[in-house]
Amino acid sequence: MFPPFPTEQAHSYCRLIVSHLQTGALHLTQVSAPSEERDGHGVMIGVLVCAGKCGNEVVLYTVSGNSLVIEGCISGFIWVPPVVCADKIALALLPNDRRIHELTAELRAAPESDRRRISGERAALTDESLRAVHALYYFHCIDGSVRSLREICAANVFQSRCEKLPPTGTGDCCAPKLLDHAFSRGLLPVSMDEIYYGRSSDSRMCGTSYPPCDERCGIILPAMLGLTVVYRDENILVVNKQSGLLSVPGRGPEKQDCVVNRMKRLYPVTIEQPSAHRLDMETSGLMVLAFTAEAQRSLSMQFEKGQVQKQYVALLDGTLEHAHGLAVPPHGVTEGVMELKFALDWPNRPHQIYDEVNGKIEITAWEKLGYKWYRGSDGKNRKVTRILFTPHTGRTHQLRLASSDMHGFGLPIVGDSLYGKCGTGERLMLHAQYLSFIHPVTGARMEFTCPSPF
Repeated sequence: MFPPFPTEQAHSYCRLIVSHLQTGALHLTQVSAPSEERDGHGVMIGVLVCAGKCGNEVVLYTVSGNSLVIEGCISGFIWVPPVVCADKIALALLPNDRRIHELTAELRAAPESDRRRISGERAALTDESLRAVHALYYFHCIDGSVRSLREICAANVFQSRCEKLPPTGTGDCCAPKLLDHAFSRGLLPVSMDEIYYGRSSDSRMCGTSYPPCDERCGIILPAMLGLTVVYRDENILVVNKQSGLLSVPGRGPEKQDCVVNRMKRLYPVTIEQPSAHRLDMETSGLMVLAFTAEAQRSLSMQFEKGQVQKQYVALLDGTLEHAHGLAVPPHGVTEGVMELKFALDWPNRPHQIYDEVNGKIEITAWEKLGYKWYRGSDGKNRKVTRILFTPHTGRTHQLRLASSDMHGFGLPIVGDSLYGKCGTGERLMLHAQYLSFIHPVTGARMEFTCPSPF
């Protein structure tokens, strides 16, 4: 993950803690048995600098895992304990612990004919224990809500349709601990950093900062922060917008939850109108926003002049060989360019309709990436087409129309509630996976890639 907050101030405090550990002013103390895989390894030391309700500085610190604590004190620093203590985790693991160990011993001595059965039983019990542990975790979020790990994972399943359990230790890293403590007390994050302390290895160097991990923190932090931060500096913010979230606020109180307002809540020093472009509510993927008026103006001009490069991945509901649109390519052709004209269908806003006379031209390059099987909300599998879209214009619903309209492919994107069909629990299978623009201050070409979750 990209660090969601500036790191410099917190890094200096991390270095101070390491210095105190090295001189013996602070001590790392084992409070429970370490796991076999972590035995002898170092820990991450995390610091979160916050602004209190009166604008005062609050410094929080912790370590990764739940088996170590830092004993001693630093004036003005607040120690943050684990979200779930080691004793509660041990209690949740207890019902299956003995049997799992027995099965592990059996597996080592078992003949090949029995190994699959034993391995399957052990895996089922391990998953059951892991779910029991996950059920203990609840996290305070920046919007004031408290969300369970199960709820957070369920939302990830909706976005990606992947039901894999999160890894062991999810919730025990420094970042979620620190942010949970801060949000539970109404503190506003200002700077956060994590530094490795312990024996150096090929993957970790003692005294070096590392960002929050993708494997565990990448599941929890977007839910806690409200945004998935892909890149951030003092001028711009790049996020991976989730499907179902508005890009900008709409009319009425029920349409105020959006990327822009979440950005302003997370980073209060933001201009009133930071957006330079938008994605449809149902579309996921990369968006760039600005912290300053100068950056916003530069980005907006780039979008207007067509200097921003974008690519989207979509799943079309069917195969091109069986499509009936006028732009369906001949057999064997796997790429092309569509030039179509669409206008707003006023009686049925926000729908767009094909209009050769009054419509605005929409230019879209496409490439067929292949086919895959998609399991719908009805539980049935159907064959869909994976398409890479490169829009050369930026019209409303451009890619959804190029897909669904009979002058295009005649195949709506899976989950399209406007131009196709969207089953219960489904989402629009359209994702902005690539974004490239000129940095408004440095002048450097910036490129971002965010793989499709489907």
